[in-house]
Amino acid sequence: MDKLREKLATRLGAVKAPEAPTPYVIRVVAKANAEPAPASAAAHAEARPKAADPAATAAKVARLRAAKAAAGHLPSAQAAHWSYGGEGGPEQWAQLKPEFAACASGSRQSPIDIRSGVKVDLEPIQFDYRPSAFGVIDNGHTIQVNVGGGNAIEVQGRRYDLVQFHFHRPSEERVNGRQFDMVAHLVHKDPEGRLAVVAVLLDRGGAAQPLIQTVWNNLPLEKGSEVSVRGDIDMNHLLPADRRYFTYMGSLTTPPCSEGVLWLVLQQPVPVTPDQIGVFSRLYPMNARPVQQASGRLIKQSN
Repeated sequence: MDKLREKLATRLGAVKAPEAPTPYVIRVVAKANAEPAPASAAAHAEARPKAADPAATAAKVARLRAAKAAAGHLPSAQAAHWSYGGEGGPEQWAQLKPEFAACASGSRQSPIDIRSGVKVDLEPIQFDYRPSAFGVIDNGHTIQVNVGGGNAIEVQGRRYDLVQFHFHRPSEERVNGRQFDMVAHLVHKDPEGRLAVVAVLLDRGGAAQPLIQTVWNNLPLEKGSEVSVRGDIDMNHLLPADRRYFTYMGSLTTPPCSEGVLWLVLQQPVPVTPDQIGVFSRLYPMNARPVQQASGRLIKQSN
């Protein structure tokens, strides 16, 4: 038994214990960090796209937007919405959007100061108005009344359907330099899309105007919300007894200031009360575009 133990001890002693593993991985990592990568690896690293710097990208986009806004191709954040004053006022309309360019470059813009009209025998405007359903909306620029179908005018051999009417304070158009308290613009369109606007001048004095009072009674409580009114509206009740008029070719008085609009400005103002003017003034103290150059346009007026 003792001899067997001696043999086993001799054999075990002859077997060497394994050495501790060489820290090869550690040395390799340290070497890799200390020495430059092979040329092929460096080229591969350069070929990979670098991650974009978010701050630099944002600054570049801001510079591009500023350049485009200065060139009139893109609205700036402060002047993206047109108005009647401040940064988005009439002087800047053409710079807000490309489609507003006519507000500055147009040659037949409205409104104008109506002077030196040529007196001729103008054919009367044929008003074909009847009681119709209507809705009232505060669109952020004025109070607008959308009128149901069946209302139209006929003038110069064309028939135009009434689409809507809205208000400005003070009147946008002037007559021999005089500006009125308000004006109602009755917007009509023919089947080819051509526009004709009848302007009804509103002046302080007299009893309450019934049609305007009906509109005021149904003013919406919030902008952009349309009130569908029970009952009808009869546009004949807004027209003066004397329907002689001035006429000229002009444009929309709000962006995009499109030209080719037939203007029909009734000569006789319609009286409204100070209270009725005050109701609109609380919402829109001033929403009139400044007068534009007549630029030699022919203005005709009824005898």
